Amino acid sequence: MARPRKFDEEQAVQAALDAFWRAGYEATSTQDLCDATGLGRSSIYNTFSSKRDLFLRALRRYIEHMTSVQVANLESDRPVHEKIRDLLTTIVVDETDNPGDRRGCLVVNTAIELSGRDVEVTALLERDYLRRHAAIKAAIDAGRLDGDIDRDKDADALAHAVIGAVSGIRLAARSGVNRAGLTAIAETTLAAL
Repeated sequence: MARPRKFDEEQAVQAALDAFWRAGYEATSTQDLCDATGLGRSSIYNTFSSKRDLFLRALRRYIEHMTSVQVANLESDRPVHEKIRDLLTTIVVDETDNPGDRRGCLVVNTAIELSGRDVEVTALLERDYLRRHAAIKAAIDAGRLDGDIDRDKDADALAHAVIGAVSGIRLAARSGVNRAGLTAIAETTLAAL
């Protein structure tokens, strides 16, 4: 008869998420995961099967939380420029308020590290991109109907541009660009709407 688990599985996933977010998938060893979660190797493997499975679960958790927050903002009942400004400002603040914590975004980091080399990760990132794109495009389409955005502007292209700006802000911050530079990226994107 198997022994009952004496740990909170969701807390272990969160601790692993933080470890992967700090170092990336490949640089995070099983020992790092043991140290982060407080679990032994056997508990990690018995519960999560593999480092990769634990990573996928942590990445899904991160994506669900971050994207849900962004989508809720985009679906709020406010003018589209305010919603996009809030989205971009949140990213700038996130990247500049803790200069000692340059973890960036786990989605962007994972895309750089694993996209194209891991089919399941690539598919997960693609689904997340499509979800964010749909929410941004819907907000822009509503803005076009309300007259807040010129009807001649391509909502699909603008949605891609906003997502590109979000990733660009994240990458620029990792490269040491200061708040003024990141804000300039956000303002230039907003001007295109």
